[in-house]
Amino acid sequence: MTTVETNLNHVRRQIAAACAAAGRSVQEVTLLAVSKTQPAAVVRAAHAAGQSAFGENYVQEALAKMDELADLPLQWHCIGPLQANKTRAVAERFDWAHAIDRLRIAERLSAQRPEHLPPLNVCIQVNVDGGPSKSGLPPHEALPLARAIAALPRLRLRGLMAIPEPQPDDAAARAVFARVAATFAQVRAALAAEAAPGQGASADFDTLSMGMSADLAPAIAAGSTLVRVGTALFGARQRPLK
Repeated sequence: MTTVETNLNHVRRQIAAACAAAGRSVQEVTLLAVSKTQPAAVVRAAHAAGQSAFGENYVQEALAKMDELADLPLQWHCIGPLQANKTRAVAERFDWAHAIDRLRIAERLSAQRPEHLPPLNVCIQVNVDGGPSKSGLPPHEALPLARAIAALPRLRLRGLMAIPEPQPDDAAARAVFARVAATFAQVRAALAAEAAPGQGASADFDTLSMGMSADLAPAIAAGSTLVRVGTALFGARQRPLK
């Protein structure tokens, strides 16, 4: 058994335990392996151990790995903040974009998503801490942006993403994650109320992307449906690949 396989099994057990403690089914939580700064060989090893969804922060690095791993049926998530000059590559090559916090970026992704591909799955990033240096918009701005994104073609609005500051303990972390979950519920309810019966973005609004290696348990307790785990799977990050 490889180190990556051992680590994957350990993280899956952690997720299962957190789900059991929260009274949730393990099927409700997706593991996204954060492979940024890791070489393609590590991604290949993780896929051999049963992992298919991978998160990347650096677009150019991700594109090189995609080319090298084109023989594998992988799902690629862009989880880093997006600059306008990177949107075309994300629209053309990725399956998900998690960190949308500006309508301009969403509009570019929509316009640049090729017609032969399914709509790009997107999440709105919210900043519940209010730190000015962090990406993400304030929770009260999530609904207006959600409405605007839901009207764009070639995009599929899936939910919210958050990266709160580290907390001193699980109770404090859960309280912060609960604020994100409350925003998620409010946006989803509003979209549902505004939609015609059987239609609208609320049916697809099913993803709450929060929780990482150190805080996945409180995130799951608060309602996370997707945890982004890198260090616990692959060890300390290497230098960014060029």
